Amino acid sequence: MCITMSRSYSEVKYAGLRLLLCLLLISSIDRPALATDEQGDVVFSPKLQKAYFEIQKLRLPAARELIDDERAINADNPFIAYLDSYADLHYLLIAEDRSRYKIFTQQQDKRLDQVGKLSEKSPYKRLFQADIRLHSAFAKLKFGNEVSGSWEIIKAYRLLEDNRKKFPPFTPTLKSLGLLHVLIGSIPENYTWIAKILGLKGNIAQGIRELREVVKEEPFFRQEAELIDLLLHAYTLQLSPEQQVRIRQWPKEQPDNLLLHFFATTVLMKENRSEEASHFLADAPVGKEYMPFPFLHYLRGEIALQNGDYDESFASYARFLKQYAGFNYIKDSYFKMFMCRWLAGRDQEATDYILKVTQKGSTIIEADQFAERVAKEFSEEKISPRQKVLYKARYATDGGYFQKAWELMKTVSEKTFATTYEKAEFNYRMARILQKSGRMNDCVPFYDRSIALGQTDAGAGGFAASSALQMGYIYQKKADNQKAIMYFKKAMSFKKHEYKNSIDNKARAALTELGQ
Repeated sequence: MCITMSRSYSEVKYAGLRLLLCLLLISSIDRPALATDEQGDVVFSPKLQKAYFEIQKLRLPAARELIDDERAINADNPFIAYLDSYADLHYLLIAEDRSRYKIFTQQQDKRLDQVGKLSEKSPYKRLFQADIRLHSAFAKLKFGNEVSGSWEIIKAYRLLEDNRKKFPPFTPTLKSLGLLHVLIGSIPENYTWIAKILGLKGNIAQGIRELREVVKEEPFFRQEAELIDLLLHAYTLQLSPEQQVRIRQWPKEQPDNLLLHFFATTVLMKENRSEEASHFLADAPVGKEYMPFPFLHYLRGEIALQNGDYDESFASYARFLKQYAGFNYIKDSYFKMFMCRWLAGRDQEATDYILKVTQKGSTIIEADQFAERVAKEFSEEKISPRQKVLYKARYATDGGYFQKAWELMKTVSEKTFATTYEKAEFNYRMARILQKSGRMNDCVPFYDRSIALGQTDAGAGGFAASSALQMGYIYQKKADNQKAIMYFKKAMSFKKHEYKNSIDNKARAALTELGQ
């Protein structure tokens, strides 16, 4: 059961580690300016409060200095143990430092013991314990310790539920509990029985309601809860027009907040607005006050690749790999460097980088899994030069360069391609361009054709599942719930494709919204 449960949580990492990173960077506890908690055990000193917000801006060196200053005065303050854990999580999720991860796991029991000394009358005791376990849980999931990480989530959930029962008016509990209710509610349907056996209850709608209660009732926690809500809608549900406006406002209101610039950049890129995202990326604060964040070079490489600036893209991926000591996005970066050369017609140079895809990095995240698969197919001569136009159109569409993508796709037709996989991709790419260009009626036949092709060839299942998901969204917006439900269920029916986890998660979330 432990192994099965760990797999279920692994399958709901919020549409990839980018979402996981964002959610955890803001999943913590803050506090209004108070000298001491009412029970007299937790000291929310000005320095520690400032340290918390410095961490949230990714200004970790300054934060650690503030925490150490306070440690010299009152080392037993449980809030120090909490902030140590919080800062370590930020560092580990970004740096993926295995040696620091080992130290982090060794320090967890000591930090839990410090927090455990709080009075039973303090609502912060179980909240701090739960959040420290959540820090540990998601760090463990990030570093591949899924069984241990899953049990940390279960323990955190039980602590939060207990805190809710003991202190019903203490709304801050709902910030972390709401997040877990969304996580539990996102478990694929075939695993829900395990959650019930373990006493885990929740669904996406419930979690969103709890987060919004925090927004409504707790002014100081409002931004944090709202940000979690936005992240869930950006990566699992659908952003409202008001939420899209808010995403753009925050970095302008806090120009020194690197996390908010990162969030705005990645969400806008996901929304096919890379040109706009590039401005937030360019304005992202840098300097010795901030922890190193090489992933920003990766994002620059992505945007340049989407726009067809292959030399600039290649250079950005190279800078990322030179500065990055982690284990995710390595294969993907080498694959993109291959693409920069291959799509530019420099096929001989490209070969060197496709070989590195199979030799370097890990296959934890979907992007690296896809890179590994395509690299093997290329070495087996299963990737045809015919597909160059499809890749160019794909990247252009991802970036929101729809006119460029349309001009590329007009040069080919389904008959241009030889395999069912290529034909399914052609139809999916056409449909996406038309859909993103607002031509909803025109895109439907292409999506349906991609679905039909995927049903005849398992290798094309990824495009068929993606097409069914988009068809579900189209009919959901038309308020044709019957057809929407049919397509969301169809999206989940395709097996063993590289995007199954994220597509199933999104389809399940949509079905929950529709009362299924």
